Amino acid sequence: MPLVVQKYGGTSVGSPERIRAVADRIKRTRESGNDVVAVVSAMGDMTDRLIELALSVAPDPDRREYDLLLSTGETQSSALLTMALKACGCPAISLSGALMGVRTDRAHSRARIMNIEPARIRTELARGHCVIVPGFQGVTEEGDVTTLGRGASDLTAIAVAVALEAPKCEIYTDVDGVYTADPRVVPRARKLHRISYEEMLELAHMGARVMNPRGVELAELYSLPVEVRSSFNDRSGTLIDRGDEMEERKHVRGVAFDTNVAKITLAGIPDRPGLAHAIFAPLADAGISVDVIVQAASIGGLAEISFTVSRADLERARAVVEPVASETGAQVVHSTANLAKVSIVGTGLQSAPGYAAKMFGTLAGQGVNIDMITTSDIRITCVIDEAAGEDAVRALHSAFELDQGE
Repeated sequence: MPLVVQKYGGTSVGSPERIRAVADRIKRTRESGNDVVAVVSAMGDMTDRLIELALSVAPDPDRREYDLLLSTGETQSSALLTMALKACGCPAISLSGALMGVRTDRAHSRARIMNIEPARIRTELARGHCVIVPGFQGVTEEGDVTTLGRGASDLTAIAVAVALEAPKCEIYTDVDGVYTADPRVVPRARKLHRISYEEMLELAHMGARVMNPRGVELAELYSLPVEVRSSFNDRSGTLIDRGDEMEERKHVRGVAFDTNVAKITLAGIPDRPGLAHAIFAPLADAGISVDVIVQAASIGGLAEISFTVSRADLERARAVVEPVASETGAQVVHSTANLAKVSIVGTGLQSAPGYAAKMFGTLAGQGVNIDMITTSDIRITCVIDEAAGEDAVRALHSAFELDQGE
């Protein structure tokens, strides 16, 4: 039978009623003549509750035990969904992260998938079972449980689909698909029927939380089509694939907004070769991801460097760079966490004139000051004050006429 790989997010399995609804969807998919592998997230806010529990007993919990604890959320969802399937007469079996064959490196809490050995999944499909597996986790060669990072159940599902050579991966969530902006911020945001991997990856990196960026990267690498759909209705979703050809591509497809932004500035640094390496190598060694970087031109032999990190990493990043600042002779180390990023995204955006000017003019018209700017071939991002963020998103969405039909 044709194989369908589905992923259900935390809101999709957030209650017994929702789990039964997902079981009904899987049963209908199977009855329509498909084998089904379903990857599930932890129920609702279960992962947050487990994190809070861990921190209540250990301020800096051991990473191995921390991963083992967090993995139980997805394991719980897998078992409950399998129970619901069996109760409605659908043959099913749940497998642990180890049994489903996801092998990772040893980087606890941010592990990377090394390979998938889906022999047990294939065996259970051959026995006529729907196979339910936990997302977000795997095991090392030694058999230790690892987690892949928050939101990585998408990555698990896409990796499993690739390993099983499925024709497509379906991502079920609490929205109907990928929108031109967050509908909670922009009520007139439109659902996109199709979007390219490149555009989806930029939107995901810049704050759109519909898809995990690593999952999009893997899908693009293997040219695996991904459909984002709602688990709350049967409407069609958004197809993520190679996208339209050349001149048919749209210039601006969406506006992304991210409030998880903090900035650190080092000023009065003696400008010399190796300066950037001296600052950013220790951050990399500490596992801290840096996003936007701006270095001001040297004046009087002194430079200024600003960069952004996630708010969760701000204090750790300060602790890393303060000794470096002292060693390099920096005069000021300043940080702030009240920033946000707003981005316009679209394939071919920079090949057409006027888009940057229109974005900056729109923000100026809203009285929004731009703190930092960064670009890629298909994205322009401005770091701005968080308080102005939602108004900026709505203004840009209107300025680029994203509320009009495709």
